[in-house]
Amino acid sequence: MSELELLARIIKCEAGGEGLDGMAAVASVVMNRVRQSRGEYGRYNTVNDVVFAPRQFECATDQPQSVFNLSPDQIHYDIARWAIGGGRLGVTGDALWFFNPYSPNCRPNFPNQNGYLITRIGDHCFYAPTDSYFLT
Repeated sequence: MSELELLARIIKCEAGGEGLDGMAAVASVVMNRVRQSRGEYGRYNTVNDVVFAPRQFECATDQPQSVFNLSPDQIHYDIARWAIGGGRLGVTGDALWFFNPYSPNCRPNFPNQNGYLITRIGDHCFYAPTDSYFLT
C-alpha cells in the first residue's frame, strides 16, 4: 500500500466523521510524527512507520473498522496529498497526539505529561509535546 493510500485510509478511519478540519488535523498529526527528528517519534520516518508503530492507532489493528477494511474516498486522498505536500492545519501546530475523551472535557496533559492540550476539534483533543517528551 502506498504512503498516500495509507494516510488516506487512516484519515478516514480515525476522523472520517469529524469534518474537513478534523480530518486535516489527524493528517497533520501523522505528518508531524513523520517529520519529528527527536523523542520517540524520531525513530519513525515514513507514514507506514508512524501508522504501524505499536499501540499508536487503533485503526491500524486487525478489527472490522480498520485501515485494512476501509476504502478511502476522494476527499481522504485530497487531504492526504495536502498533508504529504507540507500542509498543516494551523490550530494543531506541532501536535503529536490526538485523543477522543468520550466526554465534553479534554485532559490538560496527554500522554504521561509529555503533551499539553492545544485545541479540540470535534470529538478529538490535540496535544503538542512538552520538553519532557524530547527525553523519551
